Amino acid sequence: MSSSKPIFGHHSEMKITSILLFFLVPAFIFIFGSIVGEDYEAVVKYFSRPWPAIITSLTIVIGLQHFQSGAQVLIEDYIRGSAHKLAIVFIKSISYFLMVVGLYAVARMAF
Repeated sequence: MSSSKPIFGHHSEMKITSILLFFLVPAFIFIFGSIVGEDYEAVVKYFSRPWPAIITSLTIVIGLQHFQSGAQVLIEDYIRGSAHKLAIVFIKSISYFLMVVGLYAVARMAF
């Protein structure tokens, strides 16, 4: 018997985002850690370079996508009824909102 579920589901998405975050988080910590304690102008100048802006943007997007997928699995497992759909919409809305805010902040510094 074959499953009628899509091949690329939450499990595959979580595995891929986990692998990506395995490499992105240490790079982000190095980038962010090297600028901690600097004044505003130095931080803006630092994030106007492509490498820090790209790593930070990828970490924000992939990290929140990983959060969204994991939270959706928890919601699907433990919440039933109309609260189920409402919770999924809420989690997706929060995730996408935070992605937009984070990318906007990086873009403001980069450009």
